[in-house]
Amino acid sequence: MHRIPSRRASVLVAAVSSLGLLTAACGDGDGPADGDTATNAKNAEASPNAPIRTGLTVGFLPKQVNTPYFSVADKGGERAVEALGSTFREVGTDQGADASGQVSHINDLTAQEVDAIAVSALDPDALCDSLKQAMDKGVKVVTYDSDTKPECRYAFVAPASAEDIAVRQLELLGEQIGYRGDVAILSAARTATNQNAWISSIRKELDDPRYKDMRLVDVAYGDDEAEKSYRKTEELLREHGNLKGIISPTTNGIKAAAKYLSQSSHKGEVKLTGLGAPNDMRPYIEDGTVEAFLLWDPAKLGELAGHAAVALASGQITGREGQMFLAGDMGWFKLGGNGVITLGDPTVFDAGNIDDYDF
Repeated sequence: MHRIPSRRASVLVAAVSSLGLLTAACGDGDGPADGDTATNAKNAEASPNAPIRTGLTVGFLPKQVNTPYFSVADKGGERAVEALGSTFREVGTDQGADASGQVSHINDLTAQEVDAIAVSALDPDALCDSLKQAMDKGVKVVTYDSDTKPECRYAFVAPASAEDIAVRQLELLGEQIGYRGDVAILSAARTATNQNAWISSIRKELDDPRYKDMRLVDVAYGDDEAEKSYRKTEELLREHGNLKGIISPTTNGIKAAAKYLSQSSHKGEVKLTGLGAPNDMRPYIEDGTVEAFLLWDPAKLGELAGHAAVALASGQITGREGQMFLAGDMGWFKLGGNGVITLGDPTVFDAGNIDDYDF
């Protein structure tokens, strides 16, 4: 986690400011003098003490509009952007696998001369050309929740490390099934960067000796669509008669899977965990369909993305590792390798705490 406690802020800002003066005097040795727009911009001078620019327009492009998760996330972004004196603009597609639609929205935002774009990418490759064109025109690009290739944006606001999120989901399922039996994954779109990173980490973690009696038998894709995810859950259970558990690392997917299980003879027998929103999952915790799941606060993720976008447009950060910026009441954050900004550890929700949350 790269969040910096507030009590250390003044010391760290002074240190970063001094470092900025030193690199300005001595020259920046991080990269060549010429190159692509993102590399040159990341190597440019930045200061965490630079004044916040106001009157900006920041476009938010979620994977899919009108879904509970991204509605909450983008509301957080809206609060942050407007609190900083700028204009928030959300655009997007209502399809959970429409990368071409995202490209069209990026091109439209670029043509409208927005100052920054925050995008949750449906595909790490498909958006790159349009995002690079945006950066060439001076638009500051930050990804949130789901990343592109690093060269196609300046910073990525991640809920936590991909490995931590994947490992914790697998641990939860392992605990529920006694670390024994066949398991499956119900994912979103095949091209979703975050989904594929989590699946890859789950596959690697299964090599740990404690999972020697667990076997991943299938990965299904519901494209973050309720009906399709519901059908895919049914198919997984029909095709794998010995299935003991399902991990669904997507809020739409886990909700659909829980709905199917709650209405089936598999309720309580086949365990389900993954990434879910408390308000979506509360009925399934209460009726015993689901024991526990996890998630971060999507409003805080969107808020952090809004602050990062404005910090980029204000010259407080450029996307280079080690830079810092203040994200309002959330405190100071430090950029990691490849411009990754980590929100923090996810929360595990179960019958004991789910009523403490409302999102």
